[in-house]
Amino acid sequence: MDISYELYKVFYHVAVRLSFSAAAEDLYISQSAVSQSIRSLENKLGSRLFSRHTKQVLLTAEGEVLYRHVEQAVNFLRGGERSIQEIHSLKQGELRIGASDTICKYYLLPYLQQFNKTYPQIKIRITNRPSPICLDLLSKGLLDLAVVNLPPENREQGPQPLQVRQLMAIEDIFVANHNFKILKDQIISLKELANYPLLMLEKPTVTRLCFDQVLKELSLDMKPEIELGSLDLLIEMAKIGLGIAMVTKEFVENELKAGSIFAIRLQETLPVRFLGIVNHSQIPVTLAARRFIELLQS
Repeated sequence: MDISYELYKVFYHVAVRLSFSAAAEDLYISQSAVSQSIRSLENKLGSRLFSRHTKQVLLTAEGEVLYRHVEQAVNFLRGGERSIQEIHSLKQGELRIGASDTICKYYLLPYLQQFNKTYPQIKIRITNRPSPICLDLLSKGLLDLAVVNLPPENREQGPQPLQVRQLMAIEDIFVANHNFKILKDQIISLKELANYPLLMLEKPTVTRLCFDQVLKELSLDMKPEIELGSLDLLIEMAKIGLGIAMVTKEFVENELKAGSIFAIRLQETLPVRFLGIVNHSQIPVTLAARRFIELLQS
């Protein structure tokens, strides 16, 4: 089927703006030219892509399917353009990073500071989302790279078409304050721990999904008292005694040293997990992204 990229480009802008007039402004063409392009594309595909009711424009079911593919194609092409623009220098451009709030605060901040100091003219755009959402955005070409929690099975290869580089080992532990001092000198099983008020990250964070897999393998059921999307809040709630929190050991070292919380000693050994840096294997990695990956790996 011979369909020009220009028709898909017009379709993309109408789908994003849900407006023929707004798409015409974005493309610097007339509204009638936009309408003509959409009609031509619909005729070639044999499908109606938009439903029009007075001034409202909506994607049809066929339009939604096409948009998902065209969106990725547009982002792939933009990635290629950015790579060409940056090929000779790092005096302009941007770096799009996806990472959770926790990873940004406890791991990425010094690297972001160093990168900004070395390449001050590169604009850093950070999308704060849980790791699974970052990977989804990356697969659509909306990010240059993501720094995420890796489930054990994705430590090396990663879900195609994503390329994974392992960065840092991390360990999940349970912590509590003096309200639970009776547990301080004990070794307790997960089954016994289930009798206490537990504070955990919510689903679908990788941390929680990995722990739920451990429980499944052990045929155990643990119902958290509180589920949150923020590790910082879990730490603070553990510090005031609201319950026993599951946290990342490497991210609470200061609190453990200060004695505001202590680590629960478990009979079972929780599997080691890893932070990883991920990029799309089918999209050219921009020069800025390559430099940031090198910085993380150094």
